[in-house]
Amino acid sequence: MKFFSSSVASFLRGETESRRRNLRLLVRFLVIIAAVVSVFSVLFHIIMAWEGQDHSWLTGFYWSLTVMSTLGFGDITFHSDLGRLFSIFVLITGVIFLLVLLPFTLIEFFYAPWVESRAKRVIRERVSSSITGHVILLHYDAVSAALIEKLDRHGHDYALLTAEQDECIRLTDMGVNAFWGDPRQAATYERLRLEHAGMVALTGDDFENSRLAFTVRSFRKDIPIIASAESKSSSDVIRLSGANKTFQLASLVGEALARRTHGGNSITHVVAHFDELLIAEALADCPNLEGKTLAEANLRATIGVNVIGLWERGEFLLASPNSLIKQNTALLLAGSKEQLEAFDNSYRKSDHNQGHIIVIGAGRVGAAVCRTLDAEGANYCVIDRSARVLKPLAGKAIQGDASSFEVLQKAGIIEARTVVITSHNDDLETYLTIFCRKLRPDIQIVCRATLPETIGELHRAGADIVLSYASMGANILSNYFKHSDVLMVAEGLNIFKVEAPAALSGKTLLEENLVTNTGCNVIALKTEDGLQAPPNPNASIPAGAELILISDAESEKRFFERYSQKK
Repeated sequence: MKFFSSSVASFLRGETESRRRNLRLLVRFLVIIAAVVSVFSVLFHIIMAWEGQDHSWLTGFYWSLTVMSTLGFGDITFHSDLGRLFSIFVLITGVIFLLVLLPFTLIEFFYAPWVESRAKRVIRERVSSSITGHVILLHYDAVSAALIEKLDRHGHDYALLTAEQDECIRLTDMGVNAFWGDPRQAATYERLRLEHAGMVALTGDDFENSRLAFTVRSFRKDIPIIASAESKSSSDVIRLSGANKTFQLASLVGEALARRTHGGNSITHVVAHFDELLIAEALADCPNLEGKTLAEANLRATIGVNVIGLWERGEFLLASPNSLIKQNTALLLAGSKEQLEAFDNSYRKSDHNQGHIIVIGAGRVGAAVCRTLDAEGANYCVIDRSARVLKPLAGKAIQGDASSFEVLQKAGIIEARTVVITSHNDDLETYLTIFCRKLRPDIQIVCRATLPETIGELHRAGADIVLSYASMGANILSNYFKHSDVLMVAEGLNIFKVEAPAALSGKTLLEENLVTNTGCNVIALKTEDGLQAPPNPNASIPAGAELILISDAESEKRFFERYSQKK
């Protein structure tokens, strides 16, 4: 019914001659069908009366429609050959009119114009003249989809260009602000208001990014262009083509995964930093910490580090005095380089370097993991099916299928301390995570997820740490656009720096209780006197101070909503 009403509305709105002609032809055809049914009903009565049967006029219409539509219930029949011959003629006529001509007529003069009308309404080619400072995206993939979600969440405008009309309709139906046009033409960028845009983001392959960067730069010399690249050489070419900044996402993800593995010369692994404030993760695999609460461990007083939160198999919990430290708990710490070194010296076990790391996958992300582990002097081996990608890793490479127990056994899964899974297939990531967790319930599993929606599934499968390829790329693009220093320490968990809102000036953190009101936790306070990490909850926040906070996306949104409205 909804389809029918929208179709009729599309006709009624149209005032063009072609639409009026289509409507006249459709009505004419329906009138012919009604006339045929009426003639057959009259003949039905005549033949029935000749046979000595008496039926109402409604019955005549009923019989004609059931026979023409091939339903033929058989409750009303002729007894003579003349009547049966008439029935055959009515049946053939109905097949031609109702099963052949009617569908063709409806499609040609009714459905097709509706589809065309809808497409014209859906396909957009021009950005509104009121839009300025927007992001122009020239490729749709997992990274750009995650960036669009970020831009929507923070109320930033964007325009996604696609050269295919069907793709434009599909993306628009998905809620994406998509536009159709030829990315090689200057007129297309005029319609996208390139002169008033804030940034162009390129997330396609290297060849496409290079060509588009060159094209966009030729139309506007000062537009910021950021592009992804697969290698250092292609990164250089894309910058020469016109991009202001490039990033090798596979390498960044690989380095981040490697930094989160257990072992090495220290148990703390720096994952982010704000000036002299370092953010690090540390496995609490130490008898002096296991089984204690944070209040009992009292790390702030003894070491000077601030425990921001705890990871429990992928679930992040903000630190509280009653938080219990378990064997597999990963602590998220904030402190100076000296404080983190003191933590290492106090809680590193003598057998901390025992066991090795297994890297599954030697693609771009896996190769970056291996390079980072080499730089740290870590003991590792890498598994991949392809002998070609394993060639540069000779001596540490095992060729085979990681889903096979024999291959994992050859890699030393029983003795390993960590397995890093770097497949670009999320289904395979989940499968291998479940497999490794069943084989070794106590091993650390670090995963790369391509799509953000797979993260929860991987955690449920047994992964300790999951980093999203798409989210990390979107975070880089978003930071470049906003010129901000937001750091993603883990999927869905960001550290960001903001100037203290006027509503907080003169108040203490204890009075405002940001954790309860917004979900954000202040881990440091930067004033004229320097960096306070952790900040004193009873000290007043001076005007112009900078807050360094940690939160998820929803808490960050609540923070800005709460304090942007206060004056």
